[in-house]
Amino acid sequence: MNEVIQQEIDSLLPRNELTRREFVGTLLASGFALAVQPVCAQTMVTTDSGGLAAGEIRIPTSSGEIPGYRAMPDKGGPFPVVLVVQEIFGVHEYIKDVCRRLAKLGYLAIAPELYFRQGDVSQLKEISEILSKVVSKVTDVQLMGDLDAAVAWAKASGKGDTARLGITGFCWGGRVVWMYAAHNPGLKAAVAWYGPVARSYNPESKNTALDIAAEVKAPVLGLYGGADQGIPVDTLEKMREALKAAGKTFDIVVYPDTPHAFHADYRPSYRKGPAEDGWKRLQEWFRKHGVA
Repeated sequence: MNEVIQQEIDSLLPRNELTRREFVGTLLASGFALAVQPVCAQTMVTTDSGGLAAGEIRIPTSSGEIPGYRAMPDKGGPFPVVLVVQEIFGVHEYIKDVCRRLAKLGYLAIAPELYFRQGDVSQLKEISEILSKVVSKVTDVQLMGDLDAAVAWAKASGKGDTARLGITGFCWGGRVVWMYAAHNPGLKAAVAWYGPVARSYNPESKNTALDIAAEVKAPVLGLYGGADQGIPVDTLEKMREALKAAGKTFDIVVYPDTPHAFHADYRPSYRKGPAEDGWKRLQEWFRKHGVA
């Protein structure tokens, strides 16, 4: 994005004591979270920013600004908007790259840093620490509000067509996708990658995706691994039954002999076939349901 456009966007948003460059330079993770290193460089997908406007942003919310990452084509617009919801590792390089992949397809992709108030998970070395110190403190009320704020940012920028709104997310973010599909009546379509449907991560967020299946307002595509040790296949069957009973538009795809996090190309769990098939299905789902 050129400086003139950025200044126009900045003029629409509340200011704080930090300059834009100071803010975005200090509040988003650089590289990959410590808990997932060393990364698998031989399978990692890297998407350049050629032809894109990509970088950190700040998103006004009801309780102050939070950082985020956005990517979109550097010419044209307004573009359909896709919210990208992080794994438990926060908005690190993989999530940023997913945003750039979507931008290459013609979307304005936004990944708000949804843990910002609770802490920086990129410097924690153990997943158990991330869950206990940060993730367990993030409520669904906060999450829904922050995602709504990201949509408002997209609309205020003049570059996002929020009438064509989609969402996708991974693992922890996959559960958030199900919850947001029940929250926002303006959502056109959702794609949840291996998001648990029968558990929550916060004591105050007692609802699971199964609990709110009848409230889902947008078509949801769920992408899952048949060998995922954390998401029993029988819970997915229960989700299918609940959505079908409520007359919802959905598809739940289970890839046989496939582990959790099969789209995460920087991790040993990556599976090229299911990952590429899932990405193709995501594009088709968004096109079919008005996010294009």
